[in-house]
Amino acid sequence: MPEMRSGWEAALAEATSSSWTHRVRAGQDLARFAEVPEAAEALLGLLLDTEDTAVTRQTAEALTRVGTVAAVRLIALAIAEADDNQADWLQTGVHDAVVEPGHRQDIAAACRKLARTPEEAVRRGVADLSAWTSG
Repeated sequence: MPEMRSGWEAALAEATSSSWTHRVRAGQDLARFAEVPEAAEALLGLLLDTEDTAVTRQTAEALTRVGTVAAVRLIALAIAEADDNQADWLQTGVHDAVVEPGHRQDIAAACRKLARTPEEAVRRGVADLSAWTSG
């Protein structure tokens, strides 16, 4: 178990790297740890990366592929906070993942669960995310 811990801790350090490629890798590596508070905080920052749209797109894609409620919640929060440009890249990343079989159903199920959350920002983001993935 220590190996896994050090793996996600290394990814956590990369999340704040000045290199966009390191931040992309961090988003991909941290996506499966979306339920861990430290990873979730870093992932939200990567989804809303202000320096490179590739980081936003690839992190959204990785979280969509994971498809858990925790992962989808982070995408929804990012959508609620995103400016128009970031929202476009979040949508592109989500689309890149849902074109593969199975991912659309995972996202739809997670969105149904999150639609009842008390967090207004999550509900707002889920509404957009559901619209993006319903087609």
